[in-house]
Amino acid sequence: MNHVAMKNSRREFLIKVASVTATVAAGGSLSGCASDSGWVPQFEYGVASGDPLATAVILWTHARPSDLSLVPVPLTWEVATDAGFQSIVASGKVIAEPETGYTAKVDATGLRAGTEYWYRFRQDTFRSPVGRTRTLPEAGVAQIKLAVFSCSNFPAGRFHAYSDAAARGAQVALHLGDYIYEYASNGYASAQAAALGRQSDPVNELLTLEDYRKRHAQYKSDPDAKVMHAAMPMIAVWDDHETANDAWRDGAENHDPAREGTWQARRAAALQAYHEWMPIRTGSSKEVIYRSFDFGDLASLHMLDTRLIGRDKQVGFTELLNPATQVAAQQTLASATRQMLGGTQSTWLQGRLAASPGKWQILGQQVLMARMEFPVSVLQALNPTDTSAAAQAAGQAAISAYLNAKAKRAANQPLTQQETDLLDTTKNPKLGYNLDAWDGYPVAREILLNTAVQAFAGRDRKLVSLAGDTHNAWHAQVTAAGFLAAQGGLAANTVVGVELATPGVSSPGLESYLTIPPAQIAQIFRGVVDDLRWMDASQRGYLLLTVTKAELQADWVFVSDITKTTFTASIGNSAKIV
Repeated sequence: MNHVAMKNSRREFLIKVASVTATVAAGGSLSGCASDSGWVPQFEYGVASGDPLATAVILWTHARPSDLSLVPVPLTWEVATDAGFQSIVASGKVIAEPETGYTAKVDATGLRAGTEYWYRFRQDTFRSPVGRTRTLPEAGVAQIKLAVFSCSNFPAGRFHAYSDAAARGAQVALHLGDYIYEYASNGYASAQAAALGRQSDPVNELLTLEDYRKRHAQYKSDPDAKVMHAAMPMIAVWDDHETANDAWRDGAENHDPAREGTWQARRAAALQAYHEWMPIRTGSSKEVIYRSFDFGDLASLHMLDTRLIGRDKQVGFTELLNPATQVAAQQTLASATRQMLGGTQSTWLQGRLAASPGKWQILGQQVLMARMEFPVSVLQALNPTDTSAAAQAAGQAAISAYLNAKAKRAANQPLTQQETDLLDTTKNPKLGYNLDAWDGYPVAREILLNTAVQAFAGRDRKLVSLAGDTHNAWHAQVTAAGFLAAQGGLAANTVVGVELATPGVSSPGLESYLTIPPAQIAQIFRGVVDDLRWMDASQRGYLLLTVTKAELQADWVFVSDITKTTFTASIGNSAKIV
């Protein structure tokens, strides 16, 4: 199925319509001053809503005095059942403070379940653009439509996936992390930034609160982002780039305490800015963002933090393949106490899986959960630090040898001793290709899967893991490894659920650093990884989920070009989960 997406003129038109709607609702007058000093409030980043519940939703905007004075901006917020605000059902006061970077956020309560609303902010006759939001249903819902995003990198290209999801009628946006990137203007994925007019602001790598605020502001200035945020509520979690690359509980690959100060200070600044600029419900601790959302008895969405709150440090392939460090690294990787979620979050998730009413139990989380395992013979040959022609040829040879042996075994053909050894997992063990994902935390994953099966016992429940992070699209089975079978747990290769992973909005994927054609990349992954059903190695876009009691329809939507202002979008692959 093909769909011509909104062009740039369409996006700009929608933004202007929102502004005109606000002006008309104000009586057509924008004269007068907002204060004795003569400044007027500037709503330059539009509006957003998020974290919808059955009777409440978070509303967000940014309002800055036009003269850049450091004074608070008092605002009135309004929620109506119509776009013209003839029927206002909730309103209140909020202040955009200098202390919060002039962001304003309010929890609008007392709303009706399963209802569409319009909202705005105003000061006197000055109005923000109008946004549309909705509350979650309580019961009897027949269908929900969710747009799933990840990895929106401003210098890499335009955020067309956002506006396309709005055009297709998505009701709620899920963002699984990397909403912003922390790199300097000459950093990752910035080769075309100058040509696109999308150089990162600030130019330096993000370290301070003001740095992170500026970068969030730049991302909110994107026209596609404005359209999406004004069209539907967003439920979001962070991944690593909202702080720094390959973050974990006590540090990150892209953080050097000797040059960049303490990790605790940098993380605190990043989290403060995130809570200021994202339409997320902020609790007593800004570190805790795992939370659940029930769409009646149809689906329960559990948003997890696999990045900052509980994750132990990653184990690297260099450590695993180096004879001097191999034993210790293997022991760390296989440790029964190794954490991805942390104990408190794990206990919370166990309770939510047991108590939440949805047939579809959906995990909204950052990194691939499915077992993306490659034999060590291949991983040793694919040295990411060596991209020479000889190294590429060696990697190809290792892959071909393994796939040929696998094909011969499937066809019941005789194997050579070398081929037998390649398929013997005691001699040629398998490891996940990405140890920053759940493959780097295998026992923690096994415990989670066993917990889910126990929680679902005797009930009609389906487990779906959503993931981002890789910038590519994936569809895989989620199976147990069998680590706990001796204690009465799941047997090896028991199918527990399905994983649906969204491509990046704009961040480049596997195709950007592997020199082989994308079709061949996909063929290799499908051939080597037993649980993989499909993947795409080259396109940007998003995942559209249409959920009913009978089935979950997954459509991977790809945009034609993130370097141009005009684009088309089409569904590149679909899967029905029943």
